[in-house]
Order: sequence, then C-alpha cells, then structure tokens
Amino acid sequence: MSRVLAVRLRAAAVVALLGLARVSGAQSAPACTPSDASHRIEQRLQQLIDSVVRATADVPGVALTVLAPARCVAWSGAAGVIDRTTHAPLTPVVPHRMASNTKTYTAAAILRLMEERRLSLDDPMTRHLPAEALAPLRRDGYDVDHITLRHLLTHTAGIYDYAMDERFVYIVTHDPLHRWTRAEQVDSAMVWGQPYGAAGALFHYTDTGYILLGQIVERLTAQPMAAAFRALLHFEALGLSSTWLETMEPRPAGVPDLVHQYMGEVDTRGIDPSFDLYGGGGLAATTLDMARFTRALFAGGVFSRPSTIQAMITLPTGIVSERVYALGIGRAVVGGHVAWGHTGFWNTFSRHFPAEDITIAGSVTQQERNALSRALEQAVMAIVAP
Repeated sequence: MSRVLAVRLRAAAVVALLGLARVSGAQSAPACTPSDASHRIEQRLQQLIDSVVRATADVPGVALTVLAPARCVAWSGAAGVIDRTTHAPLTPVVPHRMASNTKTYTAAAILRLMEERRLSLDDPMTRHLPAEALAPLRRDGYDVDHITLRHLLTHTAGIYDYAMDERFVYIVTHDPLHRWTRAEQVDSAMVWGQPYGAAGALFHYTDTGYILLGQIVERLTAQPMAAAFRALLHFEALGLSSTWLETMEPRPAGVPDLVHQYMGEVDTRGIDPSFDLYGGGGLAATTLDMARFTRALFAGGVFSRPSTIQAMITLPTGIVSERVYALGIGRAVVGGHVAWGHTGFWNTFSRHFPAEDITIAGSVTQQERNALSRALEQAVMAIVAP
C-alpha cells in the first residue's frame, strides 16, 4: 500500500471515529493530534500483518482496523493479495464476507425494534412469525409457543442447526451455485436433526434461529432485510458506506469487488451467498466498517437508549456453556483484556474492549487459520492497549 493511500485512509478513519460521537450524541471523543507515538503504533501494526503473511504461505491476505482514540490511533491496513490467481495487492478498501458477524447486526435490529416498542424480547416466536414458517417446527416437535425471541437471540432455543449438518456442507461444496431460500434451510434443519433440548435449557449455537429472527425483522418493518438493516441500524449516519447484504442489494457505488476468501484450496467466491445470507450471515464490509459498527454499539449511534447495550450484553441465566454468549454478541478475553464482539466462519472478527476503549476488526482470508486470528488479536492488544 502506498504511503499516500495509507495517509488518506488514516485521515478518513479519524474523521469517521470523531464524527461518530457527534452523530450519536455520545460523549465526544477527546481531540488528539497524531504524534510520533501514534505513528509508531501504526507502523508496528502494519509490520505485524506483513509478518503474518510472510510467515504463513497458505494465507493470501490479512486486513485489520484498529480504533483507539486514547492513543490517537484510527488505522486500517492490509497485507498480502486479493486472490491467488492475479496476486493483486490487498488494500483496506477491499470488502470481505463477514459471515456470522452478521448475527450481531440481526440482534441489534431486533433490539431496535424493542426500543420502538414493536416487540418484547420475551414474546413467543409465534407472535411474530406466520403459520407457514412455524409449521415445520411444530411438526418436528418444537414447543414454539414457549420459544421466545430471547431464546433465539442467545442460541438457547434448542433448534437444530442446519448449517453444521454434514448434508448441508456436502450440498454447498458439491453444488455451490445452488440458490438457497430461508424456508429451505429451516425445512432442512427439521428433516436432518432433532431438537437439542427444551427452550432455555442449554446453549447450542445455531444459524436456524437467526434466519428466523431475520424473517421477524422483515415482517415487523415490512421491508426487505437489507433496507430494514439500513434504517434500523443507521448505516448512513454511521458512515457504513462499504457494508451491504450480498445479492440482496447492490454493492455500494465505488466499493471494490470482494476479496477472495479460501477454504483449503477452494476459492469460496464461487459459492452462492444464499447458503449464508438470511440473518445468520450475509453481510459484506471492509474491516473499517465492521469496527465502526461494533464501536457504535457501545459508544452510541445504533441504539436510542444506553440501557439497550446493557441488555444486549446480559448473559442468559442458568446456562452452562464454554462459550460466553449474550444477545448476538459474545464475551472474550484477549490477552487479559475483556472484549465484546463476534467472529465469522470466513475467519473474520470484530471486537470492542470497553475498559480500554479500543475496537479492532480483521479478516484472515484462509478459513482454517482461526488460531492465527486469535494470535493476531492478542498481538494487536499488546501493541495498542495502554
């Protein structure tokens, strides 16, 4: 990446970061002047991702954004290539499929509808879904009258996950151009597996619940999910100009085509996005846009009431699980620092560290390298955290 492009991207990120507080009405970020110290942090961050690509021959590219106003850092960088064929250089303005990071947006849309008093988190799903959507679940033995929106949001509804079933994986890999529908995915979950347990009894991560939540967003807003997200989550005000629901709406004008994300030797750009589209996944964005959104959940700009983010990060009671998961967002400890955020199947991540007021988002374009992403997050915090 040229020095001129890096400077321009950094300036844009600073403007976006400082403008976020003004748009949201949140407490204004302290004014800062870039210094030798902040420049050194940014240089170390770029060196970090350069070294990751150099050291791991199977990783085509890495993109990273770090927003840390206390250190006067608002930086986006990239290393490696867009794809293994052309070897075009990867830059921070190239978007990525974010996969399950989308769940945080779906959950936030549900919480915005709660703020607008169009639903309650303890409403049964039957109140907001049509009979034809509920029928497959009833036939498969689900007590849909006692599955609430809160259960769906926290993955405690007990609904079988079609996305991790080996039959789904087989179809996706052997018929990658198949165009899935939401109903087809729900029906498949009912045919392929049984309930994990009663609602509220246990945690089991499942895309099935989130595509039902996506349908609820559409029904209550009377809009396609893409339009509903943009309105409910204030995409324009937050400056999310490089975020969109792939194939549900056009790629925004001026935004480059997607990076190529790999699973083994397979270039997953050849897989129809509908296999992961309807609320459990589907969004594409730059790492800067991902960081902006995650930060706005906590700093202000998404929700109209501060109490809503507290509701979002409240853990379900009585659930024992290795994964600490609230309402579409998970808690993690990274290098001794507590973060809230999400990860995605394509090896993407976006986290906010409230105590340190640091937000990071990134993408490693080799799906199997999850451990590398976790190590990258720890290295970032070691560089940036005061």
